Amino acid sequence: MLKIFKITAILEGISYLVLFSNMLFIKPTNMELYKTLLYPIGMSHGVLFIGYVLLAILLKNVQKWDFKTFGIISVASLVPFGTFYIEKKYL
Repeated sequence: MLKIFKITAILEGISYLVLFSNMLFIKPTNMELYKTLLYPIGMSHGVLFIGYVLLAILLKNVQKWDFKTFGIISVASLVPFGTFYIEKKYL
């Protein structure tokens, strides 16, 4: 299950960055392309985010993470590049 969590963490981080780039670079230049890409990118990011959080909750007891470690891992999903840091340092 840890391997699945690592893959989910990396994919969630990538989807977060793709969602931000869609907002920052595509929206100001091409509104129609932005609207076309927003739903699939947003939906995939949402599914990966929920998967990341659920897997973190399931792995908390298996990996015997204390509250501080679990908190850092959970908050990292809200910060750009946070899941990459977690994957490198804690996993």
